[in-house]
Amino acid sequence: MDQIKIGMFIASLRKEKGLTQAALAEKLNITDRAVSKWERGISLPDSSTMLPLCEILGINVNELLTGERIDMENYNKKAEEIILEMTRMKEQRDKELLSLEIFIGVLVTVIFLVCILTASFADIQTPFRVLLIITGIVQFIIGMMYGLRIEQVAGYYECQKCHHKFVPTFNQVFLAMHINRTRYMKCPECHKKSWCKKRISK
Repeated sequence: MDQIKIGMFIASLRKEKGLTQAALAEKLNITDRAVSKWERGISLPDSSTMLPLCEILGINVNELLTGERIDMENYNKKAEEIILEMTRMKEQRDKELLSLEIFIGVLVTVIFLVCILTASFADIQTPFRVLLIITGIVQFIIGMMYGLRIEQVAGYYECQKCHHKFVPTFNQVFLAMHINRTRYMKCPECHKKSWCKKRISK
């Protein structure tokens, strides 16, 4: 999706309607700074804002996401292109999130080890030693929980029985036995347990 093109499209439609950025923002219950970011191609409207924005501007979501008016002959083709582009963007974002999960895991593990080793071997008073150990444990737990949350929402898990791909709850991921990103979980489709593998695409 071309954010610059979409931004220019929003700006031109807003002007056609005789609205200032502040007036459009007021109708959407957002700040005029958000509208300015859309029009400069810095960001896109979020999902909760898209439909009201389209209604105000007199367009549909497909037209908003392509940054142009779509005639009926090309409507289905454009809709398919948008779906494919959004799927590609989600897969790319999920890959980045899973890379971030690895980075967080390595970082919190290193900090944990540094805290424990310092507390064990450095010549420091007992209260500082205890504080270092507690700090290491707390940041390790928080980091791992955050990494687990990323793993839960990024991509899908594939059932090895029926090959259904699904996003489990956080508790399912947290409580499941695992080997790396493969977890022993119950499939919501066939209701059987298997070693579900992490997949990026559906």
